[in-house]
Amino acid sequence: MTKKETEEFILNESFEDLLNETIGKDTKFEGSVVKGTIIELDSDFATIDVGLKSEGKVPLKEFNASAKDLTVGDQVDVYIERVESKNGSAVLSREKAVREEAWVELEKLYNNGEHVVGTIFNKIRGGFAVDVMGTVAFLPGSQIDVRPIKDATPLMNNPQPFAIVKMDKQRGNIVVSRRAILEENQEETRAELLSKMEEGQVVKGIVKNITDYGAFIDLGGIDGLLHVTDISWSRINHPSEALQIGQTIDVKITKFNKETNRISLGMKQLEENPWIDVSKRYKVGQVVKGKVTNITDYGAFIELEKGLEGLTHVSEISWTKKNINPAKVVSTSQEVDAMILEVDEEKQRISLGLKQCTPNPWESFHNEHPDGEVIEGPVKNITEFGLFIGLNEEIDGMVHLSDISWDISGEEAVKEYKKGDIVKARILDVNIEKERISLGIKQLTEDTFESSLKGIKKGSAVKGKISKVLEEGVEVEINEELHGFVKVTDLAKAKADQDVTKYNEGDEIEAKVISIDRSSRQVTLSVRALEIAAEKEAIAEYTKNEEFTSSFGDILDNALNSKK
Repeated sequence: MTKKETEEFILNESFEDLLNETIGKDTKFEGSVVKGTIIELDSDFATIDVGLKSEGKVPLKEFNASAKDLTVGDQVDVYIERVESKNGSAVLSREKAVREEAWVELEKLYNNGEHVVGTIFNKIRGGFAVDVMGTVAFLPGSQIDVRPIKDATPLMNNPQPFAIVKMDKQRGNIVVSRRAILEENQEETRAELLSKMEEGQVVKGIVKNITDYGAFIDLGGIDGLLHVTDISWSRINHPSEALQIGQTIDVKITKFNKETNRISLGMKQLEENPWIDVSKRYKVGQVVKGKVTNITDYGAFIELEKGLEGLTHVSEISWTKKNINPAKVVSTSQEVDAMILEVDEEKQRISLGLKQCTPNPWESFHNEHPDGEVIEGPVKNITEFGLFIGLNEEIDGMVHLSDISWDISGEEAVKEYKKGDIVKARILDVNIEKERISLGIKQLTEDTFESSLKGIKKGSAVKGKISKVLEEGVEVEINEELHGFVKVTDLAKAKADQDVTKYNEGDEIEAKVISIDRSSRQVTLSVRALEIAAEKEAIAEYTKNEEFTSSFGDILDNALNSKK
């Protein structure tokens, strides 16, 4: 080996040893936190010199909220992950450096249950990123406030306290909660409020939430329920008619359950109750003026004075229009006259009537048309129970099926009429209370059944001719207009003679009137009853004759003849 070759060998060998020595020394820095100097800044990275063979680059996002304040020449702590990467530069981490420094302190605070100060600096999936002592913690969306919030912008970039709820050093995860801090504060405020709270107390509150049944009022850390019926003495369909979210109001504590901490509130209780002594101010039969405040399917509410309303039921709106939609008669804010029908101070109810302020058409009709008068009008409707005849523009009268004809059934008689026919009828009865007028068509003529009954009554004996022989008995023509019927069992006293085959049409028969049914226009007869009555009369005559000059048979014949 020449001298030159020997010198080159020694030189190369010394450089290799020196290099190995230097690299071995540098590798001892891996996994440690060292101070470095920022020598260059761009939009995404900070280039930092930590005294190694080469510099390293750290993403600006690892500096969190403080990244905007960095300048060239600043010294910062960084964590050395590797002395040299594949591209020959050092691999550094600001985030891990901060974590290493902060982790011990955070674990101490976490174990002691103490709070930390952090800054929300970014919104991420599922929540927010929080800078806590230079390290990034996760704030879940559900833990940002005690209630859901739409916009978290006002909370960002402002230092505020947080509770550490979870730490995982192996994964490097820290979870914090702002809600826990707020709930602690609320609990303290709540306990103080509850200790001072009493029924009857008047307090200020803020409308927090509005529902169909009322509103929740924030009393300064504790909520109370203001039911819709306790907002105003006037009728309110929905709380939003009187309240707005965020509105500050005065309320009275009407009920306070110390066991459940449930609070009931009232607004109307701060005003004088208009229902006190209402029965002294409003009397049944009194006509009052009022304003229509609400219209429903079942009636209309009318305000008589502030906070005092009465209800006009749909049945009390019109004399003649039944089940009418109230909105077709009155409108909201309309001033109307109404009559007081009932006052219930205890139940806080006033019943009103609109129709009572106008003439009763049935009463007016009755005053103009007395019972028995004959009227004329068109057939307005035909139903299964009769005819309705129009009497004027407002009311109708009814002819029942039984009052159409004397001689034929109502079902048959009604077939002779159709809508629009002009008919005459007699007024039978006007019931003002029931709003009903009864009419009769058959009453325009004499009842042939009644005229045919002249001289005939129950218990009397009649003669007639058999007009029809049936299995169940015989039909008897008493006169041209009147027919009777004798059942088989009433044809004779003796059972042997109770046989319809022994009778023929045209045979004369004598019988006793058992019943007269004017509704069915039927007369029931009995030969048997006539014979029994004659027999009893003969026995009585025979027993009182002491000389027995006549035989019993003669007396019985005389009794039967006398019946004839």
